[in-house]
Amino acid sequence: MNFKLRDEEMASRIIRSIASYDMDVRLMHVCGTHQDTLVKFGLEQMLKDVGVEIRQGPGCPVCVTTGKEIAEAMTLAEAGKTVCAFGDMMNVPTSRGTLMDMRSQGHDVRIVYSIEDAVAIAKEGREVVFMSVGFETTTPSAAITLQRRRPENFTILSCHRLLPPALDALFKMGEIKIDGFIQPGHVAVIIGMEPFRPFSEIYHLPQVIAGFEPLDLLMAVQMLVKQLAEGRAEVENEYSRLVRPNGNPTARAAIEQVFMPVDRAWRGFPVLPGSALELRPEFVEFNARAVHEDILATIGEVEDDARGCRCGDVLRGLIESAECPLFGKACTPKSPRGPCMVSREGNCNISYRYGGKL
Repeated sequence: MNFKLRDEEMASRIIRSIASYDMDVRLMHVCGTHQDTLVKFGLEQMLKDVGVEIRQGPGCPVCVTTGKEIAEAMTLAEAGKTVCAFGDMMNVPTSRGTLMDMRSQGHDVRIVYSIEDAVAIAKEGREVVFMSVGFETTTPSAAITLQRRRPENFTILSCHRLLPPALDALFKMGEIKIDGFIQPGHVAVIIGMEPFRPFSEIYHLPQVIAGFEPLDLLMAVQMLVKQLAEGRAEVENEYSRLVRPNGNPTARAAIEQVFMPVDRAWRGFPVLPGSALELRPEFVEFNARAVHEDILATIGEVEDDARGCRCGDVLRGLIESAECPLFGKACTPKSPRGPCMVSREGNCNISYRYGGKL
């Protein structure tokens, strides 16, 4: 059987079903992988043709990490620490430069693919700081690593974020009309469905947890449009092959045992209560902000975005990437002015890669 042809036929049926509701709606998702699928496979335009606009919210962990957090890592590198970070973090610009700049100046800044890589470097005898970035999806690996036996010369700079507080902030800010949400399946694999329910109950917004294949997204849109047509506001699970109502209890327990929620700013957002994760007091010896408090006290003001960059507005769903005056001109993947163009999960990078460049 021609599976590709079968998928195209299925997609056509779903699109016709969406069109039959004859609605004009704006949906939002908060996942770089969802955005990649939407643009790569042409779904974004297909859905616009049947009255469905989809905006990307703050679903890129690299993008929402603030300039100050990056400056913390840079300051530690300048002080002689070995700083390990994911590749996407290396070129995120701040008013103080980038981590890659630190590396080119001779400081020990390394690209790693996991926290285990950073631990291995620490076992060689170097004093290592791992810049730990990500939403609930990647946090369990950091938590489990710290629960195990680890070297004393290893700390983490926690830049982890929690998704539900950011969603709550979007609703309360009320800057953009949103008719429904496509929620990220990988986050829901960890936290389950319950954390999303208050948004449907309080704001009367339909939500669908979706997987990452083209048909997953089309089905999620069809389910949302059906809810809107029927006047319902529920949390439905399109990604039932992996997401369970209570998520992954083991992963959730590891996060809760190692981390605690704290208030922190996001790029494009003010300080959001309980929106970030910091190590609990029991793990303070692995908290880079505590261990290297004196070094980090020297950091002054750090601006997030370059002049003219509207990455913050993109992250709040206020504009499309092409509406930023720098997009495709002063800002490209080779010369990024903001993290939305740096990270492969950023809206600007995705739009540029798949033909949105000027």
